[in-house]
Amino acid sequence: MEEQNYAKHAKLVPLFHGVLFGIIVLTFIGSVVNLIHSLDDHSRLYNAALITAISAALVLLFFFCRVFPLKAQDRAIRAEENLRHFALTGKLLDSRLSIKQIVGLRFASDAEFVALAQKAANESLSPDAIKKAVKNWKIDTDRL
Repeated sequence: MEEQNYAKHAKLVPLFHGVLFGIIVLTFIGSVVNLIHSLDDHSRLYNAALITAISAALVLLFFFCRVFPLKAQDRAIRAEENLRHFALTGKLLDSRLSIKQIVGLRFASDAEFVALAQKAANESLSPDAIKKAVKNWKIDTDRL
């Protein structure tokens, strides 16, 4: 397995994030153009509006099929990192930490996790700053 670090931690699926998204966006744009051209031709207007509505629904579906599982995964990560913090310190994570900060902390090794969590809570570090502060990355291959 390739080493994971700040520069290489994001996961993109080319067929999903590039090809499928591109097809959906181009379909939506084409449907809007078709709808505009159909405004004067009432025999085509209904079909053009329907295609545009379906294309808009595809854009929303693409967005939500990504967001909803990530929200569920974020909740699981919060529980996992809370358990890890409890196992290391006997206390739960600081309640000032946001879910995005906790998700950023998941990459920290056990040796730096507790101190980095405290620093993130005290200094309100951004998730990006937290990831940049990690010295020894704990590989997360399960993130979607």
